[in-house]
Amino acid sequence: MMLKGTKLYSIFTGACPVCQEESMYKEKNPYKLGKVYEMHDHCSHCGTKYKIEPSFFYGAMYVSYALGVAFSVAAFIISHVFLGGGLVASFLAIVGTLIFFMPIIMRLSRNIWINFFLNYNKNAAKKNSN
Repeated sequence: MMLKGTKLYSIFTGACPVCQEESMYKEKNPYKLGKVYEMHDHCSHCGTKYKIEPSFFYGAMYVSYALGVAFSVAAFIISHVFLGGGLVASFLAIVGTLIFFMPIIMRLSRNIWINFFLNYNKNAAKKNSN
């Protein structure tokens, strides 16, 4: 709860970026692949509309690309530098990492994208708490 009220809290938990009181996603588990993109239309706590405009989350593709590169670089460094694997082993580690973390990368990219545009609001968080 230490991070509540920060963008990091909203990004890592998938909570509403305005009130941070509920998850934006209908299914909390990102590994239920059929439901990885299913989001609520509005926050039931503060009423924030998640899809600000049509095709809003297309911008998350750019964030997803950056996250994919970061995960790939981390997989390469771990497999090649720390574990001493060859280039083929490093390539396989990168592919395996990207496949395994795909649902998390997709959700994180959406969370980061929406947090570029919406900010935490203490008043919205207290709105229905009373």
